[in-house]
Amino acid sequence: MSQAERYRAAGVDLEAAEAAKLKIAELVASTRTPFTRGAIGAFGGMVRVPEDLESPVLVCSTDSVGTKVLVSIRADRHDTVGEDLVNHSVNDVLVHAARPLAFLDYVAVAGVTTDVIAALVEGVARGCRRHTMALIGGETAQLPELYQPGHYDLAGTIVGVVDERAGLHGSDVRPGDVVIGCASSGLHTNGYTLARRIVFHDLGLDIDDHVPDLGRTVGDELLEVHRSYWEALAPVLRDVHALAHVTGGGIAGNLVRVLPEGCAARIERARWDVPPIFRWLQASGGVTTDEMYDVFNMGIGMIAVVPPIGVDALRASCRGVGVDTWVIGEIEVGAGVRLV
Repeated sequence: MSQAERYRAAGVDLEAAEAAKLKIAELVASTRTPFTRGAIGAFGGMVRVPEDLESPVLVCSTDSVGTKVLVSIRADRHDTVGEDLVNHSVNDVLVHAARPLAFLDYVAVAGVTTDVIAALVEGVARGCRRHTMALIGGETAQLPELYQPGHYDLAGTIVGVVDERAGLHGSDVRPGDVVIGCASSGLHTNGYTLARRIVFHDLGLDIDDHVPDLGRTVGDELLEVHRSYWEALAPVLRDVHALAHVTGGGIAGNLVRVLPEGCAARIERARWDVPPIFRWLQASGGVTTDEMYDVFNMGIGMIAVVPPIGVDALRASCRGVGVDTWVIGEIEVGAGVRLV
């Protein structure tokens, strides 16, 4: 028995892994930017820091798309979760006013074909190209004893950069500031454990089932790509006092992270229309309103805190790229976030 045959019998296909590397190299090459340095396939990825910043600070974040990959596997549609991962990560560094510079991905698989791996990385590469960001490296690991056959996990690390003086930390937030909610494109990448339980277990639905309340199939709704807010908010960052990416923990759990001492946020739920997916999940699963707001974004994917003078410009910038916004609350004296 050859070495390749022994590995294949153990669940690791060396030939398939080599084919995947060649395809990934093509995708990585498609994302190179003027800041990219080093060779593709090197042990480390290299990227130059832009020279137009006087005091550049790197802003780094690592995340995954969680159990949304189980929906992708169930649907046999693998080219969207990579884009989810990139957009989620871009939003996380955008909160600090950092522009995306470089990205690294991690794909762990078991018994997954080369085509599936290529589709995953194509989604990552597409997200990187959209943000003029280099995919400078990553890892594809075959772990047959760790994952079920046909399953995979997907995670990534983003490197952003911002001039130290322009970084957002929430310290400029003041009572009297206005809280603006930017529309999400659905569930984004959080709450999928609860959503899957309701849809696939409680309701017994499957990927191709059409849901009249949503006007589309289960798969199309649950695999809607996580929206990036870079294009909408980058032009007006200097007028923003704070940003909060609404992920796990919901509106209150994320907005509170950017409120300085002495400031509270009062959010009025009636100021925006909760999208049908959330109303349908709540009714179908018998979920309390409090739990819905703790688990899901409820239609608000990013929150901006701005002085009153900056409201119109921010809303116009978002509107220009098709992102709906609502004035959802105000900053008051106090502490914490109140949803009323």
